[in-house]
Amino acid sequence: MEVTSAAGVSGRARGVPEGVRGALGAGTAMFLMGTLPAVSLVLHEYPVYGGQALRYAGAAVLLLAFMRARGIAHLRLSARELGLIALLAATGLAAFNVFVIESTRYADPTTAGTVVATVPIVLALLGPLLARRRPTPHIVAAAVLVAGGAAVVTGLGGGSALGMLLAAGALACEVGFSLLAVPLLPRLGAIRVSAYTTAAAVPILLAAGLVADGGGVLRVPDAVEATALIYQAVVVTAFAFFCWYDALPRLGPERAGLFSGFLPVGTILCGLALGLGGPTWPDLAGTALVVAGLLLGLRRGTRSAGRGAP
Repeated sequence: MEVTSAAGVSGRARGVPEGVRGALGAGTAMFLMGTLPAVSLVLHEYPVYGGQALRYAGAAVLLLAFMRARGIAHLRLSARELGLIALLAATGLAAFNVFVIESTRYADPTTAGTVVATVPIVLALLGPLLARRRPTPHIVAAAVLVAGGAAVVTGLGGGSALGMLLAAGALACEVGFSLLAVPLLPRLGAIRVSAYTTAAAVPILLAAGLVADGGGVLRVPDAVEATALIYQAVVVTAFAFFCWYDALPRLGPERAGLFSGFLPVGTILCGLALGLGGPTWPDLAGTALVVAGLLLGLRRGTRSAGRGAP
């Protein structure tokens, strides 16, 4: 399959079971994405949309350079594939950031995190339904555990009805980040999907930045801001996106979605490493629920991980 050549040597060829490779990839991706909030603290003074545009532009350049170095050819995209990539970039990347940013204006910042933490439940239900299958009961139960644990770690926030609606928009975009990529991955592979969508998100974010910030959408970052932007582009975007999109066909969206419970775990450990404070008892309790949900959801999945993908 094309996805194997685009991602390099397959897990099976390396002697690593497909389910194990998928679990490692999904867990790594969500953990690294969870480090984003702590790292973003140093970017409070930088134009938000311009910073995100730089982040995705840097990731796209890195991924396209990797494609060239590995001899991964560009493919002629069909109209359907172009539409899916544009929609994925507009929702799962650009709009997700807009919804999260704007939701904090009308609700407690933890509200968006708590609402988005329910993404495993949505994927556990929608993933099978889109594949014309019944949701798997033990995976749905596992998703509830993971979502509950992530909500405990994040903290149950509060806010206005508008804040909740914006947070729900962020949830929908997070779901689209996975489900819209599923039909693209078999032919394009994880590297191409990551490269094309990050590149497509740049003009969308620049346009949003021009509306919000005018001519101040971009400026030269200082040394600390540049370091944070490079980390976001290389680690949180290029590497984490590839890991996630490589894992999706191996696990299926419903099992892969369980690993979103690692998002708050990454936030906690990154904050600890940066000296922002250690974990509290709710953090530890929520993490335990996440781990329990993962064990439940994956207990029957490692032998037939690939069968869950539509």
